[in-house]
Amino acid sequence: MADKTYRIAVASSDGIVVNNHFGKARAFYIYEVKGEELTLLEVRTLPPVCEGGDHDEGRLRENVEKLSDCTHLLVSRVGNGARAVLESKGISCYEIPGIISESIDKLVKYEQVNELFN
Repeated sequence: MADKTYRIAVASSDGIVVNNHFGKARAFYIYEVKGEELTLLEVRTLPPVCEGGDHDEGRLRENVEKLSDCTHLLVSRVGNGARAVLESKGISCYEIPGIISESIDKLVKYEQVNELFN
């Protein structure tokens, strides 16, 4: 199986752990995985979709568009509505809180196993 490239947006408050709900995240760390190599490409600051209990549908769509170059999203939580919008743009969502590198490793291994059966 040829090495696939993954471009992963990670919702994190500190760049160390996956610890943000998608709607409340202010920063997304954009990583690329090629083979065994993990590279931090950039940090994108976006306005949160949910503030003060309100959900801004327009902001949701804007933020998803700003992440549309990513193939995957790692978060601590994501609502069903946001998940549907993300997946409609081809972004696969995963709730894998923990150390970023370990969460990315779990995501990639899951994807590789899943590809064996498809």
